Amino acid sequence: MWKTNQNPAKKSNRSILLRESYREGGKVRKRTIANLSNCTSREIEAIKLALSHKEDLTALGALSGSVELQEGMSVGAIWSVYQVAKELGIEEALGKDFQGRLALWQVMARVINQGSRLSAVRLAQVHAAGDVLGMKRGFDENDLYDNLSWLSEHQAKIERTLFDARRAGKKPKLFLYDVTSSYVEGELNHFGEYGYNRDGKKGKKQIVIGMLCDEFGEPVSTEVFRGNTQDQRPLSLR
Repeated sequence: MWKTNQNPAKKSNRSILLRESYREGGKVRKRTIANLSNCTSREIEAIKLALSHKEDLTALGALSGSVELQEGMSVGAIWSVYQVAKELGIEEALGKDFQGRLALWQVMARVINQGSRLSAVRLAQVHAAGDVLGMKRGFDENDLYDNLSWLSEHQAKIERTLFDARRAGKKPKLFLYDVTSSYVEGELNHFGEYGYNRDGKKGKKQIVIGMLCDEFGEPVSTEVFRGNTQDQRPLSLR
């Protein structure tokens, strides 16, 4: 038995009670089993449905066939990484236009799940990338590859913005610099050349990578050179 009590003088005071009738000494009495006033309408309907099948709860299982479940996009991981990117000034350095958003997603996708450009596109289909980053249109792997060219063109400005944000005008007392190499497959690579191969992969072209860090080991700048570049030459790294 359901009962709704409402004070006419105070229409906002409304209570919903679950009550039961029983006999005592030949008389019919009623008692309150639960106060459901704080339950939502959906919760109350669910209780009603369960009580209507209390003699055979297995019947509720047959109802599942008429219910369609849909899983929403994941938010937790992307939201957490996005907040870190804002805190570190990465969002400001990349900008909030479409290319900047694509670049930010490429960073975030690498943090959440290492993979290719195609995997980054698929990742955005299960994570709420568009909603969290405020992207008004979708993208595919070709957009992400084109975005790499945009990043290359704006690399110096992005690095300078990140450096200024982290250092707050304070110049490093010391710069740390080193180079490494990485072999590449195939022949069509702009920087791929034969040189001193630190990977021990004979017969493979390689690229040389230089990195500049501050006194705390925080990256300041990085640049890729041709694979036959000697260690001394990349010192011109901007």
